[in-house]
Amino acid sequence: MPLIPEEPQIHESAQGPRVTPAAGRTASTPRPVPGPRSAATPRPGRPGPGPARPAPPAQRPHPTPGRSQTDTPENRSAPQIQLIPASAAGALDAADEAVDLLLDSGRAPGDILVLTTGEQHPWAAHELTFGESAYWAQHEAGDDVFFAGAEAADRLRTRPVVIVAVNGGDTVAGVLTGARERAGALLIVCGDPQSINAVLGAAV
Repeated sequence: MPLIPEEPQIHESAQGPRVTPAAGRTASTPRPVPGPRSAATPRPGRPGPGPARPAPPAQRPHPTPGRSQTDTPENRSAPQIQLIPASAAGALDAADEAVDLLLDSGRAPGDILVLTTGEQHPWAAHELTFGESAYWAQHEAGDDVFFAGAEAADRLRTRPVVIVAVNGGDTVAGVLTGARERAGALLIVCGDPQSINAVLGAAV
């Protein structure tokens, strides 16, 4: 049955943090724009202008789980799927808020992958200015939240939590299918509930 939006909550369980949907989200809520990441501001946000490359974030005390040899879609259980209602214009902000909630709940930054179906997340666009090699080296290191566009999905590894911002594009069905395969414990989708439910159906 389609997911029915509720008030947002985060709580830990044996299956990991759970993000329940927020009803009545608006896309126009102003949010502060942080500058480049530094040891004092480890959380990802909208990158500010400037040529300096952001410094690595401070390491959290949680070890980042590595990908085991048995971590494949065939032998791991299906992830929980949560929906955060948002317009295409507000999907990136909704995804950023979901990241903040997960980090506050104790998730390690390296647990989280953020995908966009339309325009790149500002952090992905920012990191790509330093070259493809440096960008993908961060993904391989797996010690920070990683942002990527739908077109790069084939190169992405499984992470415990995958967040999809449905912010446009015409490949939503393929992105959501791939995201569900790469989510080890939790898949969070930020976008229009009707179109998302139409793609995921009873799995949502």
